[in-house]
Amino acid sequence: MDRELLIEIGCEEIPASWLPGLTAQLAAHLDARLAAARLTSDRPAESYSTPRRLTARVAKLAERQADHEELVTGPPVSAAFKPDGAPTPAAEGFAKKYGVEVSALERTNTPKGTYLAYRVRQRGKATVDVLADVMGGLLRDLTFPKQMRWDAYLEDGKGDLVFARPIRWLILLYGGRVVPFVIRRTELAQGPLVQDVRSGPNTYGHRFLTTSGRAGRAIKVKTFDDYESRLLENFVILNRSERESKIRRELETHARKLGGRVSPSTSLRAGPSTSLRAGGVIAEQALLLQEVPDLVEYPSVVAGHFPVEFLRLPEEVLTTTMIHHQHYFPVVDDEGNLKPAFLAVTNTQGEKPEVIARNSERVLTARLRDARFFWDEDRKATLESRIERLSTILFHKKLGSYREKAERVAALAAWIAREAFHKPDAAADAERAGRLSKADLATDMVRELTELQGTMGGIYAREEGQPETVWKAIYHHYLPIGVEAHAPPSRQQLGAAAVTWAAVSLADKLDSVAGMFAAGERPTGSRDPLGLRRQAQGAVKILADLPELTGVTARIELWSLVAQAAKPWDLSAEPQQAARTFIRERVLYLFEQRGFDARNIRAAVPPSLDRVDMVEARKKLEALAQMSGSEALRGVATLFKRVKNITKDVPAQAAVASGALKASLKEPAEMTLLSELESRAPGIRRASERGEYREAFAAIAALQPAVATFFDDVLVMADDEKLRTARLALVATLRDLILDIADISEIVTEA
Repeated sequence: MDRELLIEIGCEEIPASWLPGLTAQLAAHLDARLAAARLTSDRPAESYSTPRRLTARVAKLAERQADHEELVTGPPVSAAFKPDGAPTPAAEGFAKKYGVEVSALERTNTPKGTYLAYRVRQRGKATVDVLADVMGGLLRDLTFPKQMRWDAYLEDGKGDLVFARPIRWLILLYGGRVVPFVIRRTELAQGPLVQDVRSGPNTYGHRFLTTSGRAGRAIKVKTFDDYESRLLENFVILNRSERESKIRRELETHARKLGGRVSPSTSLRAGPSTSLRAGGVIAEQALLLQEVPDLVEYPSVVAGHFPVEFLRLPEEVLTTTMIHHQHYFPVVDDEGNLKPAFLAVTNTQGEKPEVIARNSERVLTARLRDARFFWDEDRKATLESRIERLSTILFHKKLGSYREKAERVAALAAWIAREAFHKPDAAADAERAGRLSKADLATDMVRELTELQGTMGGIYAREEGQPETVWKAIYHHYLPIGVEAHAPPSRQQLGAAAVTWAAVSLADKLDSVAGMFAAGERPTGSRDPLGLRRQAQGAVKILADLPELTGVTARIELWSLVAQAAKPWDLSAEPQQAARTFIRERVLYLFEQRGFDARNIRAAVPPSLDRVDMVEARKKLEALAQMSGSEALRGVATLFKRVKNITKDVPAQAAVASGALKASLKEPAEMTLLSELESRAPGIRRASERGEYREAFAAIAALQPAVATFFDDVLVMADDEKLRTARLALVATLRDLILDIADISEIVTEA
C-alpha cells in the first residue's frame, strides 16, 4: 500500500532571493534520493516554501523498497578451475564471500571472456527503515549561495551540517507517523534553549498572528492536507502562487482607492522632465512582485503617502528609493505620473493598518528628505568639475582610476562614432558624453543610491543644459542589460542621441572587457569581475540591433572594435585568444537566446571571430532558418565537409583564374562545376554584399548537383601533379566562395 511522505524543514528566515532555487532543488533532490533508495512513486515530489520553511510532499510512496538483484562477476573461468576441474582458491574465495558453494555460481559471458558470477538478491527494506538515510542525504544535497555553520552535524561521518539558516524544527512523516531522525548540536552549542533537532509531527504558524492561543505555537499535523489547512488557520499561506495572487489583488484594490494604479505607462511623456525609465520601472516592479511573496508568510497591503513637495525630485530618485530601498510599490495616475503615494506589502494583518502605514511613511519621508538634500547639493557643482575627483576612485588596480577610464571611453567613443559608424558629426558629442559618463560617481546621490549611476549623470547633464545627444548618452550608457531585441533602451527613448549613446555604451563596455583581459582577469563559473559577461553581452546586443537602434548601416567588424579598445594595453597572444573565446561565447549566447539553431550559429560565427559583423551574422541566421527545409543546401553542406578536408592545406590564394583552370581540366564533371562557379559566383557575391543572404544560400544550394557529380566522377588527388593542382584549385575556389559567407558544413553536424 502506498502512503504519503511529508517533509518540512523549519528555519530562521531564508533570504527571499534563495527560495525559488531552493524550492526547485528540494523536489529534484528528493526524487533523486528516493530513486537511489529504490522507493517508487507514481508522481514526482511537490515542493513549497515560505521564508521560514521548506516543504516537500510525495502523495504516494511505496511501503517497501523494490527488491534488488545484481549479477556480481568474479574470477575468469580460466583461472577458477584446475585442469582436473577442481576449483582454485580464487573460485573458492569468491564463493565463500557470498556464503555459497562453488557449484552455486553462474557463468557469464563478457567481452573479456567467460567469468564466474553470483546473482545477489536483496529483499527491499520497509520504507520507514530507509527514510532516515534519505532525509540525511537530502539535507546534504541542498546547496546555497552562502552556507552557514551553526554547530550542527549528522551522525553520518561527514562532519558539520551546513545550511542556509539554522534549522529549528523538522517534520518527517510517512503515512501520518513520525520517522525518527535527529540533527545533533555540538557540545559547545548545547544549552537550555539549544537542543538536538528531532523529527516530529509539529509545525509552527505565523510568528505574530494567531486566531487563538499564542502566536507561533506548535501545531500537530498528520497529512499534507491537514498541514496546509492548519497553517492557513495560523496565518501561513504555504503555496507561493497563492501569496502572489493575494498581493496582486490587494495592490490593485488599494491603488484604485488612491485613484491610480501600480504599473506606470510604457508611453513616454514629452517635456524636459520626462522620466526615461518607464519601461525600466515596469521591469523593476515586476521583479519586486516576484520577490515579495518570498518575504512574507501572510501578506497584506497598506497604503501610505509622502509629502507632495518630493514630487519635484526626479522620478528616478523616487522610484529607486521606493522600490530598491523600501520594497514599496509606487502609485501612478492613468497618464503614468507619479502620485504622492505608495503601497507596502507587510507580513502582518494588524487591527490598525494606519499605524503600519504611518511608520512606513516616516521611514520613506526620511529617505526622501536625504535624497532632496543630495539633489540640491549635487547641482551646485557641474559634472565637468567632478572629473578631477574621479582620480581618487579606483577602477582597477592594474587599469587605473575612473578618471583614466573616462578618458579612454571618451577617445574610444569618438573613434567609434567617426571611424566605425561613419558619423563624424557625432564624434564630438560622443567624446564629451564619454568624458562625463563616470562623473556622477563623485556625487552624493550616487553614493547613496548606487543603482542610479549613469542615470543621475544624465539627469545632472540635462539640468546643466547639455544637448540631448550628450545627456541621453550618459543616462543610458550602462544599458542594455538583456540580450532580447526589445531590451531597453528603445529607439524612441534614445531619440536624437541614438548614435552617441551606442558609441559611448560600446566604448565603456569594450574598454572594460579588453582592459580586464589585459590585466589577467577572467570570468569563471563562480566569479565574474566587474560583470564582464554582462558588459560583453551588452556590446554584442548593441551591434546586433544597430540599424534598428541608431540607423547606422555601416559594416562593423566586432573584433576590430575590441582591438581598438585594447590599444592602451598590449594584449599578448594568450589574453587575446582568451578574449576572442570569451566574446564568441557571448555572441553564441545572444543568438541562442533569440531562438536560432545552434548548428546555424556555429556556421555563421567562425571561431576566430575574424570578419564577424553582428548584423550580417543575424541576417545569415535568419536566412538559414528560412531555408531549414532545403535538402539541396544540406546536400552541399554535407559535401562541403569533404571540400574542407581536401583543401585544408591549400591556401586561399591557390584558387586560380578560370582561364588557367580551363587549360588544365578536361573531365565533363569538373568542367561543369567550373562553369557553374563562373556563372553563379558573381550573383552569390552580389547578394552577400547587399545582405540578401537567402538569395546567396539559394544560389549555393543550386550548386549541389554539380558538386555531387564532381566528387562521384573525379579523383581530386590525381597522380599527375599539374592535374592534381588544378583540381585542388577548383575545389579551393568553391571553398573560398562559400566560406566567405558561412561554414555551412556546421549545419549538418549534431546540435
